[in-house]
This record gives sequence, structure tokens and C-alpha cells, in this order.
Amino acid sequence: MEKQIINSTNAPAPIGPYNQAVQAGNMLFISGQIALNPESGQMEQSDIIAETHRVMQNLRNILSEAGMDFSDVVKSTIFIMNMGDFGQINEVYGKYFTGYFPARETVQVAALPKGANVEISMIAVK
Repeated sequence: MEKQIINSTNAPAPIGPYNQAVQAGNMLFISGQIALNPESGQMEQSDIIAETHRVMQNLRNILSEAGMDFSDVVKSTIFIMNMGDFGQINEVYGKYFTGYFPARETVQVAALPKGANVEISMIAVK
């Protein structure tokens, strides 16, 4: 099976020893994305709604680099700092999908990189 590294200049550069995504055959595995602005490298955290939009935009840009979009996503994992933010995160997340939603789990965690309040990873299939 052919493996290809996917990195988009329209998404934040990795902050550790990993890639934005790896495509293996027709499957795309996207590393967890936080609300880093790809141009400034700064976190966008004015509120949880804006932070979640930035995360979803980063994911959309990585999907696009691989020739995919949210309709190709089959699995998402959402990591959040505060389960009290779940409703707002869920509302924003849902706006990026049309038709069928992917499988998903949401987990409250003790800490996320760069002080993020939400991180989302995805698996897509073309």
C-alpha cells in the first residue's frame, strides 16, 4: 500500500514530530488540529465558537490538500477541556457536514497543546 504525507500551507505546521495527515491507499488519517492560525501561528481563542471554527477550517484545508472534503470523513475524535462547551462545539462541528455525519466520540481531557480548548482529528476515505 502506498503511503503519502499530506501537508497544506493553509493549515498550521506541525508543532512536533508528526505530519498534518498521512494518506494510505484511499484512507486519510488527519492529526489532531487545534485553533492555530496557519498564517500567524497564533491561537484563535476569543471564544469556543471561534476556536472550533478555526479547528474545522484547518481540517477542511487538509482535506482539500488531499482532494477530499467533509463528505469523505468517516470518523472524528473530539477532545475538549470542558464538557460544558460540548453544545457549542457540537453546533459548529455540525455546520461543516451535509448529509450523513461520520462516526464520532467526544472525550474530556485534562490538557491540550498550546492551551487549546478543543482538538479534533479525522479519518476520511475517498
